[in-house]
Amino acid sequence: MIIEAKLAELGIDLPEAPAPVAAYQPWIRAGNLIFTSGQLPFRNGEISYAGKLGAELSNEDGYQAARQAALNAIAHIKSATGDLDKVKTIIRIEGYVHCAEGFRDHPQVLNGASDLIAEIFGDRGIHTRLALGINEMPLNAAVQLAMIVEVAD
Repeated sequence: MIIEAKLAELGIDLPEAPAPVAAYQPWIRAGNLIFTSGQLPFRNGEISYAGKLGAELSNEDGYQAARQAALNAIAHIKSATGDLDKVKTIIRIEGYVHCAEGFRDHPQVLNGASDLIAEIFGDRGIHTRLALGINEMPLNAAVQLAMIVEVAD
């Protein structure tokens, strides 16, 4: 229960894992790896940050959107494992930033997810990352991210 205690210490309430918005699984386990589907910044069933970075949204909005999407991914990992202490390492975060032409701050936006993962998982949260900007996003979400996580049996 170390991770649950860390969440409490940080004042973070892990949300319910959001339901898929189309025909896919929210996560798949292959051996000791869990692959999450793309997670949007849902909060209480609604997209909490909609629009494009560099147009309707600020970098701080994007940072918070990435943080919320990461919380949703963590909720799915908990759903897959039943216990977040089974997480051995966060291997990779793949992040997509919904952005206006000329926007270049994708890494800073996705730090919202990376910083949160480091706060919660410490050394187990050190990960590789992909940060891309895209022109359109499902449900007009600001950010989408997926995670690959190694877990113990």
